[in-house]
Amino acid sequence: MADPSALTAALRAEGLEPEHDPRRLAEYSYDASNYRVVPAAVVFPRTEAQVAAALAVCHRLGVPVTARGGGTSMSGNAIGAGVILDLSRHMHRVLAVDERARTATAEAGVVLSSLRAAVLEATDRRLTFAPDPSSQTRACLGGAIGNDACGNHSVRYGRTADHIVELRAVTADGLRLTVTRTGIRATVPGDAAAAARADHLAAELRALAADHLAAIRVELGRIPRQVSGYHLRHLLPEEGFDVARSLVGSEGTCVVVTAATVALVDRPARTSLIVAGYADIVDAARDVPLLLKHRPTAVEGVDEVIVATMRERRGADAVAELPEGRAWLFIEVDETGSGTERAAALEADLRADGRAVDLRQVADATERADLWRVREDGAGLSSRLTDPDTGETILSWPGWEDAAVRPDLLGDYLAEFRELLNRHGLTGVMYGHFGAGCMHIRIDFDLRTAPGRAVFRAFCTDAAHLVVRYEGSLSGEHGDGRARSELLPIMYSPQMRSAFDRFGAVWDPAGILAPGGLRQTAPIDADLALAEVTADHASQACIGVGRCRTHSGGVMCPSYRATGDEKDSTRGRARVLQEATRDGLDAVDWRAPALAEAMDLCLSCKACSSDCPTGVDMAAMKSEVLYHRYRGRIRPREHYTLGMLPTWLRVTPHLARPLNALLGARAGRVGARWGGIGADRVLPEFASAGALRAQLRRTPPSVGAPTPPEIVLFLDSFTRGLRPEVAGAAARVLGGVHRSVACSADLCCGLTQITTGRLDAARKTLRRTARRLDAWDDGVPIVVVEPSCAATLHDDLPRLLTAEQVGAQESARARRVAARV
Repeated sequence: MADPSALTAALRAEGLEPEHDPRRLAEYSYDASNYRVVPAAVVFPRTEAQVAAALAVCHRLGVPVTARGGGTSMSGNAIGAGVILDLSRHMHRVLAVDERARTATAEAGVVLSSLRAAVLEATDRRLTFAPDPSSQTRACLGGAIGNDACGNHSVRYGRTADHIVELRAVTADGLRLTVTRTGIRATVPGDAAAAARADHLAAELRALAADHLAAIRVELGRIPRQVSGYHLRHLLPEEGFDVARSLVGSEGTCVVVTAATVALVDRPARTSLIVAGYADIVDAARDVPLLLKHRPTAVEGVDEVIVATMRERRGADAVAELPEGRAWLFIEVDETGSGTERAAALEADLRADGRAVDLRQVADATERADLWRVREDGAGLSSRLTDPDTGETILSWPGWEDAAVRPDLLGDYLAEFRELLNRHGLTGVMYGHFGAGCMHIRIDFDLRTAPGRAVFRAFCTDAAHLVVRYEGSLSGEHGDGRARSELLPIMYSPQMRSAFDRFGAVWDPAGILAPGGLRQTAPIDADLALAEVTADHASQACIGVGRCRTHSGGVMCPSYRATGDEKDSTRGRARVLQEATRDGLDAVDWRAPALAEAMDLCLSCKACSSDCPTGVDMAAMKSEVLYHRYRGRIRPREHYTLGMLPTWLRVTPHLARPLNALLGARAGRVGARWGGIGADRVLPEFASAGALRAQLRRTPPSVGAPTPPEIVLFLDSFTRGLRPEVAGAAARVLGGVHRSVACSADLCCGLTQITTGRLDAARKTLRRTARRLDAWDDGVPIVVVEPSCAATLHDDLPRLLTAEQVGAQESARARRVAARV
């Protein structure tokens, strides 16, 4: 590979700005797979012309190139040595929606949910783009094309390939082509080199199809979800020499797709959702053929471990009421123009001839959204599972999460698959697209140790033989990539693999595009991110699903939503921390610029701790970084002003009048800016010493009653010092419905100490608070007025007061108090 300085100089000469600092490379060394490959540089092209320029430079210098969108690949398709082209940063426009032609054209970096929203708006909600993978709120169109993604409704609408009209692409050496369903042409009129290449490619592809007709017809297109390998059947004469669709699923190894025209479908005006409960996941799978007779729009399944994890992580009410069972199918039926007849008929058949132990129709829109979110968050939830029987955490990983078989064989396949897991001493959680026979199974592999990796390799090899015996595909949606490409000889004949190799070489003779997967295949146990990593750091909870990169829904991650830069996402920060801790916690350079830059815009808002499917708590990790960085050193000014605000608020009640007067004057406003308060902020007034006493005197007599109370009202520093009227209101409300309410009017949760990394001081504060609050025990609820303080007491109190830090007795006290908040 070229010298890094030569690569940088060549790219800059083309008007590109490659980034190769340690922080940026850490962010792009991972995707949502088990793998880690450190790139040489990351480039953020703004136009197709810049993509072409970057590829021409890399081709000339022999540098590998990997195109990347949302970075959510579970197969390792979004990482690679050489240059990473991130198309999601700038190339994300929806270029046109043509309702009459029923098409939309968009750049490859557009997020799928954004494309769908633009289509809905432009067509008055009549049309939509059908593929809707669970990652659609952060996965990009280019990635869906690269992997031939499907989604929850593929049982009705098929795969991405079924909806491709035309692709705009750039070859490995930088030529711009438009690939259609009947051939190839130069994108730019008058581009002689591109026109000549288009003619050459068309001739080579026709010859390839003619030379391998028998193998293509026999081995490809056998099941709806046969995604493994290249889609050469689209080159057959009976398919009309459909070059565009032959490139779908090529995983970035042939061209870089920069834009696409896709077909749109009618959006159902009304659907019904039936949830069926089963005693066992295999029973659920055996009912799929019965369900498919009724032409449902979706048949998705989850097992009890995912549901238990969702409830443990987000509360018991996070999952709508489910029918009895230990596994569930979500069955959606299009009711447009048919009343409720289709759903009723399906339910009647299921009750008469199915294996379900319980059924429920879900009419409420909110409940339906909650249930679909359980399914959509499956990849994240299943990586850090809560055992429903023991409550213990189970770590699981991808690697064999994407195989597909014919739906009528799914039940038997899963039964044998469980036996295979048992033989290898593994457990797996099962969820996925039951209606399409495609299962996402995450398994508790040990990828850190050599013996564990040997089990990983042996199991995946045996699983490949099993799925082929069931006439299935190693990949049904996520692509082969680094996770499965080495195993393709188990699935395909030498003749078919020869055709695959020839197809890749026709497009990219030098093999610089996305090496390691379908081309220049790496072993499935090479480049594993956790191999020989002994440090067990909280950042490893991030597995790259990328929910923090969404722009709507939920509350995560606000800084990423503002900048659109991977470095400001929870995932980007976690990846930097993972790199920093790879060699052990003792070797971490906590003062490294990469860590400071990664944490700079983290707001410590804790949105990730609730919104992230794997429960990443970046606020806690930021406080750890700050603790180590400033331990024994002078801190930033804001750490002494805003970071010690609860301390100052003990004094301000006695100086409220002069302080408020000062802050209202110009000198006071300048002082506030100096203290770290933004110029656009309206400063609150400090409350006087008598304000809180006056508020509590107006509350019912039960407040302050002798213990044991029915309620403990925790009055935080901010409420006491700045908004005592809120304290009074809360006391009156609680005192009106309970016989006795005790107020903790002089305690602190240590929030600002934690957010500024003053963890020793925070532990001292929390120990005092826990002792006082534990005096009102017997399960008495602790009501906290300020949400951020409630989160601190609930989450950070037990996290910081561990047995190792404060002893078993105080740790148990912290857990008791946190459980009552």
